[in-house]
Amino acid sequence: PLARRHVLELGAGTGAVGIMAATLGANVTVTDLEELQELLTVNIENNKHLVTGSVRAKVLKWGEDVTEFQPPPDYILMADCIYYEESLEPLLKTLKDLAGPDTCILCCYEQRTMGKNPEIERKYFELLQMDFELEKIPLDKHDEEYRSEDIHIVNIHRKQ
Repeated sequence: PLARRHVLELGAGTGAVGIMAATLGANVTVTDLEELQELLTVNIENNKHLVTGSVRAKVLKWGEDVTEFQPPPDYILMADCIYYEESLEPLLKTLKDLAGPDTCILCCYEQRTMGKNPEIERKYFELLQMDFELEKIPLDKHDEEYRSEDIHIVNIHRKQ
């Protein structure tokens, strides 16, 4: 389903998720802050022999202008992006600015029980549901080898 699709990864970090999508034929832009661009570039270069689509790294600071990332992607991928309270509003603004009516957002996160994490998670999903519909992917649909009770995958779409 990813072949020739336009995919954007938010908060890419090492770029592993986006690079994997590119190996499945997607045309991917992995995004993160300026200080992670060198790491992203090195990882893209080290894995280019596996890529059947395309992959490039770009700076995207949540909450800022997303014009250069338009038109809306087919998929937005997010892995472990929900843990800083101060980043919730900018992240939600970025999702609203990027997602079109047909964009599928896949959000994977580890449920953390320490400190403020449960409250941050609750607030994030509460705010998200103002503009988006959420569908939690049941654990039995996760990869058998890698599934875990504390790893959650949510399929997110803009409300019609």
